[in-house]
Parts: sequence; C-alpha cells; structure tokens
Amino acid sequence: MAVHLRHDWSREDVLALFALPFNDLLFQAACVHRAHHNPRQVQVSTLLSIKTGGCPEDCSYCPQAARYSTGLNAHKLMDLDVVLDKARAAKAAGATRFCMGAAWRAPKDRDVEKVAAMIEGVNALGLETCATLGMLTPEQAERLKGAGLAYYNHNLDTAPEYYDSVIRTREYEDRLDTLEQVRRVGMKTCCGGIVGMGETREHRAGLLQTLATLPTHPESVPINRLVQVPGTPLHGTEQIDPLEFVRTIAVARILMPGSMVRLSAGREDMSDELQALCFLAGANSIFYGEKLLTTGNPDTEKDQALFARLGLEPMPAPEPGEHVHVDLGAVESAA
Repeated sequence: MAVHLRHDWSREDVLALFALPFNDLLFQAACVHRAHHNPRQVQVSTLLSIKTGGCPEDCSYCPQAARYSTGLNAHKLMDLDVVLDKARAAKAAGATRFCMGAAWRAPKDRDVEKVAAMIEGVNALGLETCATLGMLTPEQAERLKGAGLAYYNHNLDTAPEYYDSVIRTREYEDRLDTLEQVRRVGMKTCCGGIVGMGETREHRAGLLQTLATLPTHPESVPINRLVQVPGTPLHGTEQIDPLEFVRTIAVARILMPGSMVRLSAGREDMSDELQALCFLAGANSIFYGEKLLTTGNPDTEKDQALFARLGLEPMPAPEPGEHVHVDLGAVESAA
C-alpha cells in the first residue's frame, strides 16, 4: 500500500525536533534512517568545478564571486576530454556519482550544449550524474534531461527570511522557480543549504521546513558547513557548534526520510568523531577527493580509513535508469 510522506511540517514542528534531547533526536533519526536506507552504506560522490570563478553573483560565502578578492584564478569551461578523464579517475577511486559545477548565474544555451555532451560522456562511464549551473530556462532543463542528467543541484542556502542577509543579486523565488523547472521535466532535485553563516536555529529550521514542504522532497539534500574563505564577507563568522550541526543532519533525515542526506562542504575541518555522529544521524553520502569545487576536502585514503573504522562501505553504483532515492514510509511528527 502506498504511504504518504509528510509535506505539511510547520516551523513549530521542526523547532520541536531541534529541541529534543540530543540522544533522543539521534535515536529517532537513526530509526528513520534504518527504515529507509542501508545504514552501513554511504554513497561516494565526486564534485568537479568545470568552470571556475568570475561569477557575477554576490553570495557572501563564495570565493567564486568576481567581486571578492580571494586569490582564486578564474578558468573557462573545461574541455570535454578533460572532464571525462576526471570522471574516469573518480570512478577508479571508488566514486559512483559525478557532479559537475559551473560558476554561472545562468548558463547560455551554447554552454548547456557543451555540458550536455559531458553528461552523456559521464553517463556512458556508468556514473550517476548531477550538475549545478545556476538558473535554468524551461528549454535548458529539457535539454539537460534529454542528455540523461539524473539530478540538478540548486541549493536554497538558508531560510527565506535570512536569504537577503547572504545574497542580494537574486531572489529566493528565483531558486524556487529553477527547482520547479527541474521537477517539471522529470529530473531529480539536489537541494539543501549551508549552515554556520551567522544564522539562528530558527533560520536552520526554516531552511529544512522549506525543503520538506516542497511539492516533492528533494531526492538529494546536501548539508554544507560553511567553509570560511578569506576575502569573502562571511570570513570570520562564528562557527556553528558541532553538535548543532549534527542536530541539523538528524532533523533533515526525519523530515525527508527517503532522501539522500549528503554530508557536503566543511568535512576537511570535521573530526572523525563528528562525522561518525553525522552518519549515525542519517547522513548517507559524502563527497570524495581533495577538492570540493574550490575548497579543500579530505583525501580518499583518509575517507577509506574512516569507513573501515566505522564499518561503513561505499554504496554500489545504481543500475542504469535506477536512482538511490527511496520514497517509502511515513514519519510521525515528534512535535
């Protein structure tokens, strides 16, 4: 019998989850995780910056914004052969998912054609594909879907009411509109946010509530811990408490039980113990390799050693046409 996932979470519901005693919250999240996923498996992804820097946006966290002096050298869109070589290397290192990111506000149609060729080539290697290219037109979304793109990443970043404290060159609705274009053509959405940007718990609850009340839960939910880059406005921001970060992972898991919750940016500065708590709380994907777009990431050997210590294993690659998202089960509100 089909079971309905909740899409009616209130802000109060989400804050009540955040307020649970830490052990109770982790226990509930772990139970939800085990009901919908293999708790010993973690999907391994690689993220490649296929076009770096020169972005006209003013995202306060981003070293790729042209207006900030971060020492980052801009690079044009990579050639197809270079991208495919990187994808082969990622697969050889154990990745089953290959994500491509380009620092555009919105791609031009000619750019989309070049990225479509990359998607087709990466798919042919047997890797699951994801791309993040900025805002899309309906026609561009159709073209990417036609190329075989499985997921499109477009993060909401933070709560609606905190958004203009972080970004002023686009509106929250612009992000929601692009997500709608992606859903409309049948691609899966990869959508999450960044914590540690000076936001409050209320704002973190607002981000997760927004994600969990979308027409369809994002099949992929990256939770990023701010990587502070000198030269960006958010450099020097007080860091989020590590246990509050784990709470954010746990609440995301409870609200969106079938989604892949991705432990994304910021892992380089996380202890093994903090990452272990995140996996217990329901994170079941990491990005693998020494770079995450332009910021550091733990190397593959360190991640392999951590997996061995925790008894975790890489999630096998999905069969062609199959995706790892599981849309089963209902979760009762803890509020």
